[in-house]
Amino acid sequence: MMDDKQRGNWLEKVTNPSQLGGIETSVLDNGLGAGTRIAWINTGAGLRFKVVIDRAMDIAEAFFNQHSLSWLSRLGVMKAQPFADRGTDWLRTFGGGLLVTCGLTHTGGPEQDDFGARGLHDQISNSPAEIIAVIQPDLRDAEPTMSMTGIIRQGHPLGPNLELKRTIRAVLGKPAIYIDDRITNYGNTAVPHMLLYHFNFGWPLVDEGSRLLWHGSWEARETGAKNKLFKEGKAFKKCSAPLSIHNGQGEEAAFIDVKSDPNGKCQCGVYNEHLGLAVSLSFQKSQLPWLTNWQHWGRGEYVTGLEPGTHPPIGQHKARAQQQLILLKPGESRGYTLTLDVISQQAAIEKLLSTYTDEL
Repeated sequence: MMDDKQRGNWLEKVTNPSQLGGIETSVLDNGLGAGTRIAWINTGAGLRFKVVIDRAMDIAEAFFNQHSLSWLSRLGVMKAQPFADRGTDWLRTFGGGLLVTCGLTHTGGPEQDDFGARGLHDQISNSPAEIIAVIQPDLRDAEPTMSMTGIIRQGHPLGPNLELKRTIRAVLGKPAIYIDDRITNYGNTAVPHMLLYHFNFGWPLVDEGSRLLWHGSWEARETGAKNKLFKEGKAFKKCSAPLSIHNGQGEEAAFIDVKSDPNGKCQCGVYNEHLGLAVSLSFQKSQLPWLTNWQHWGRGEYVTGLEPGTHPPIGQHKARAQQQLILLKPGESRGYTLTLDVISQQAAIEKLLSTYTDEL
């Protein structure tokens, strides 16, 4: 909450809230993303980020002061491709960015079984939003909140009909992003549901020696000779230098049964000691019980992902076989809330790190 002195200065000295921050919408007019609607959100506290309205209101670039937080692929923002849900076509539209939403019915690789064929990470990230509200900050409020709310639909007649209602919020003067999602089955049959929040962090936040912060029991996705990083005794929570073994399709991941505090809150993040900068991502265990740590240290393609999810990205088939697949009944809804905090004050960083002292 803003103190009275700061709020008083704003009221007496600022005519237009845009002088401090707020939401600005526009349309890209060049390159692979030409025609794509976006919104820049400026918190007025060093954090500014781009919401890609036509890509499920996911987040592309994100900066804190002069430092980039997210990883962008060579593609960058691309126009939505509604049929990029076959095989690995999803990768052809994967621009990276701070957040890419995966699901809503399948997360994981391509697969086919008696229930149908499913492509990598499903459809939602290639679906445009219908914006229903944009609220700019009001300097008279004790906490001048800005927000954007949209509806993203996935499905078809005679089949699944899911709706994602997403609100992205920020508070003027706070370097944080608040995401509130509600997924509802508007169809007349039960629908499988899997959801993954694919957060992608890049240089300079992620650099050789940066620390990955998470707690929980884990297992490596790769097995045998393919598992190079996620082994007991390996320092896989310390970001690597670029690795030639990760060039091209080289990558590895760990599936984490993420630990929560007594209130059910889970937390993970990235800490760069050299920059004096950390990012903390928090969510509820009851909503998102799993965390995936993706590591892809390819040369010139250097990224790590921290990905809360309803499941590990193992696909519908395996989740069903394990009796872990969620089925949303007609009319049923599920809510998800996440908060991303950017931390630059030393005392706050030390508080964050205090729960990871055994690993640092």
